[in-house]
Amino acid sequence: MMQQIQTNQETTQLNKERALVLPFNTVGIADIPFVGGKNASLGEMIQQLTKQGVKVPTGFATTAYAYRYFIATAGLETKLRSIFANLDVDDVENLHQCGKQARSLMLETPFPVELQEAIARSYQTLCQEYGANLDVAVRSSATAEDLPDASFAGQQETYLNVHGIKGVLDACHRCFASIFTDRAVSYRQLKGFDHFEVALSVGVQKMVRSDLASSGVMFSIDTETGFKDAALITAAYGLGENVVQGAVNPDEYLVFKPTLKQGYKPILQKRLGSKEIKMVYDLGGTKLTKNVSVSAAQRNKFALNDDEILQLGNWACIIEDHYSQVRGTTTPMDIEWAKDGITGELFIVQARPETVQSQKSKTVLRSYQLQERGDVLLTGRSVGEMIGQGQARVILDVHQIGMFQSGEVLVTNRTDPDWEPIMKKASAIVTNSGGRTCHAAIIAREMGIPAIVGCGNATTVLKTGQEITISCAEGETGKVYAGLLNFAIQELPLDNLPRTRTKIMMNVGNPEEALGLTAIPNDGVGLARMEFIIANHIKAHPLALLHFDELEDELTKHKIGELTAQYENKAEFFITKLAAGIGTIAAAFYPKPVIVRLSDFKSNEYANLLGGRQFEPKEENPMIGWRGASRYYDPRYREGFALECEAMKRVRDNMGLTNVILMVPFCRTPQEGRRVLEEMAKHGLVRGENGLEVYVMCELPSNVMLADEYSQVFDGFSIGSNDLTQLTLGLDRDSELVAHLFDERNEAVKRTIRKAIATAKECNRKIGICGQAPSDYPEFARFLVELGIDSISLNPDSVIKTMLEIASAEGN
Repeated sequence: MMQQIQTNQETTQLNKERALVLPFNTVGIADIPFVGGKNASLGEMIQQLTKQGVKVPTGFATTAYAYRYFIATAGLETKLRSIFANLDVDDVENLHQCGKQARSLMLETPFPVELQEAIARSYQTLCQEYGANLDVAVRSSATAEDLPDASFAGQQETYLNVHGIKGVLDACHRCFASIFTDRAVSYRQLKGFDHFEVALSVGVQKMVRSDLASSGVMFSIDTETGFKDAALITAAYGLGENVVQGAVNPDEYLVFKPTLKQGYKPILQKRLGSKEIKMVYDLGGTKLTKNVSVSAAQRNKFALNDDEILQLGNWACIIEDHYSQVRGTTTPMDIEWAKDGITGELFIVQARPETVQSQKSKTVLRSYQLQERGDVLLTGRSVGEMIGQGQARVILDVHQIGMFQSGEVLVTNRTDPDWEPIMKKASAIVTNSGGRTCHAAIIAREMGIPAIVGCGNATTVLKTGQEITISCAEGETGKVYAGLLNFAIQELPLDNLPRTRTKIMMNVGNPEEALGLTAIPNDGVGLARMEFIIANHIKAHPLALLHFDELEDELTKHKIGELTAQYENKAEFFITKLAAGIGTIAAAFYPKPVIVRLSDFKSNEYANLLGGRQFEPKEENPMIGWRGASRYYDPRYREGFALECEAMKRVRDNMGLTNVILMVPFCRTPQEGRRVLEEMAKHGLVRGENGLEVYVMCELPSNVMLADEYSQVFDGFSIGSNDLTQLTLGLDRDSELVAHLFDERNEAVKRTIRKAIATAKECNRKIGICGQAPSDYPEFARFLVELGIDSISLNPDSVIKTMLEIASAEGN
C-alpha cells in the first residue's frame, strides 16, 4: 500500500514537471519551481485556507516547463545570451536597449501549438463553469519570485479584464516577454539571480469585479517599524493596480492582531486617503482598463466599512499563521485583496512573504536623529525609518531617468517599478502619490532608501538642484526639510543588555512613534499623556465639539467643521481620535501595562484649543488652578470628561486592550479622588471591573503626606517629579526669575520622595516615577533604586543608558 502511494506521488510529480498548464487547485507552496511563487501561493490558499473562510478566485497556471519548452523549441536562449553579453545595468541606456531587444525577440516568436492548445482548453473550462467569454486577470509569476528575502514586486507584467481565447493567449505571450523588462533585468542582477535560470509561469485567474467596488494591499506586519502584531490594510476604489503602482493615495487601516483573534474589534487607526482616480473596465473602448475620476463624495468616505476591515484583518492572521506553520518560522505576509462590486464579497488575489522587516537584525537597534531643524517644505507618508539628503532631481517621465545622478533625491509623480534601475542610486525618494504598500515603497525598503510618498505637490514645490533633507525618522509623517541638515545614526546592541529588578518603562505621548519604540527593551509604558493626542490629532476643545451649534466665533466654527467633516456627531470625533491614539500606544506594548494619564491641560492650554476660549476661565496662576481631578466632576467640564471616559472604555472593552491602567493627575485630596472614581463609574469605568486599575499621580505634597489614605482609594502611585519639585520648593518652573532654583535633586524633594515610596510599600501599593529627573540625572535613578521603587519610566532616548546605571546600582 505504501509503495502504491509513493508511486502515485512520483507520478504526480512527474506530471507536474512535464505539464504545460496546471489548475490552481492542484498546486501548492511546494510547487514554486513549477509555477512560481505567486501561483503556488494561490493554489496553496485554495487548497488549504478556503475551509477557514478565506476566498480566493480560481484559475490555472502555465508552468516553468511551458516557458522553457517555448525557449527551447524556438532556439531563443543563444540569441538572448548574445543580447545580454554586454549588459551594464548601471548604464540606463544600455539596460533599456538590451531589454527592448529581448522583449521584441520573445514577442516576435509564436507560441508552440501544444502550448496554445493547453491554454485554450484551460480557459474554456473556466468559461464552462463561470460563463462564456469570462473576464480574467493574467499575471506573471517567476520561479524566483516571492521568496522571503526578495519580493520581485511588480517586476513582470499584469493584464486585467482579459477575455476570449485570443486575448488570453496574447496576454500570456506578453507576460513571457516581460521577464525581460528593464526593471526585472536590473533587479535580478542586483539580487544575484541568473537571467537564464529563472523561468516564468503565468497565472490566469477569474476577475473580481473590484472595478465596481474597491481593492488594495495588506501586510500582516507594520511595514515601517516591523511591529509584528499589527496588520496594515490599504484600500482605494477600482482595480488594485493603482494602489500597487502608487498612482493613488489610499485609505490606511491598522488592526491589532492578538485581540482580533480573541474576538474584539481592535481597529487602531483609520486614515482617509485622497483616492482621486480609480481603474475600471474600458467597456466598449479600445483598452482593457482605464482610469476615471472619483467623485468628491466618494473620496471623503472610507472605501471599507469596519466589518470589512476586521474580516481582512482576520484573513491576514489566518494566512500568516498558515505560512508560518508551513515554513516552520514566523512569516509575515504581503497580501493583495479585492472586493467584488456585484456580489459584495471580499477575495484574496495574491499572498507572498514580506521581504524587508522579516529579514532585519533583531539584535541591533539602529536609529536616525536630526540634530538640527529647518523649514518644512513638504510632508507625506514616511517609508523607512531613516534620513537621507542631497540635491533634488525632478523627473516627470520614466524616459528621462538617464539624467539622474548617483546620490540625488529622486522627485517624481510616482515611483513604480520602471524606476527601479535608478532607485538604487538615490539617497532618498519623494513622490506626489502612492501609499506605504505600493511597489515602489516595497523596493525602497528593500534597498534601504528612505522615501516619502503621497506628498501631493512635490514636483512643483521642489526644484532640480535644490538641497533638501528627507526625514522618515519622526513617525508616520515624513518631512522634507530645506537644506542639508546634520543628523546622527545610532546603533545599539540589544543582545547582552542586563535585566533589572526595577521595571524600566517608557514615557510615550505620540501614537505615531509607539510601534517603533517597542524595539527598545522595556517593561511597558509608565506615562501615556492624552494631551499630545488632544493637541495634535483632535485640536478642538471637547466642549466646543459638544456645543458646536452654540459656538460664537464663525471662523472657529468653520475650522472645526472642516476638521470634523466626516462626523455628523462632533463629539464622536473626539472619542474616536482619542481611542485610536491611546489604543495604538496600548497595542504597541500589549500585554505589558500602559499607564494612561487622564487629561491634565491647564485652563490656559485648554483655551488655546479650537473653540476653547469660549469655555475656559482666565486664571492668574493656571499651574495650581483648575486642572486635573478638579475638572472631572465639576459641572462646567463634566460632560467633556465623559468623552475621555467613553474613549477609554472603547479601548478596553471594544479593542480588548485591558493592559490600560488609568491615572488621575493633580488630585488634591483623597475625597476628590473618590469623586473622580464615582464620575468614571457613571461612564462604565469601574475600578476592579474587567481588571481595571486606577493610579494617582504623586505630585502634590498632600499626595505624599496622605499616601496611606490615597492607598485606600487607588491601586498605585506614579511620582511626577516636575510638579512635586516646584510645589515642594514653592516655585513656578515656567518663571525665568526663579527657574534656576528648580532641581529635583534638592534634599527637600528627595526626602519627600523617600517618604512617598516608604508609605506606598507599607500600604502594599505599586509606586513608580514618570517625571523627567531619572532621564536627566543617572545619580537620581540610582537614588530611586536604592529606595526600592517598583518602576522608573524614562524618555525613550535615555532608556539604555539609564538601564545600565540601574543594573549597576542593583549590583548586576
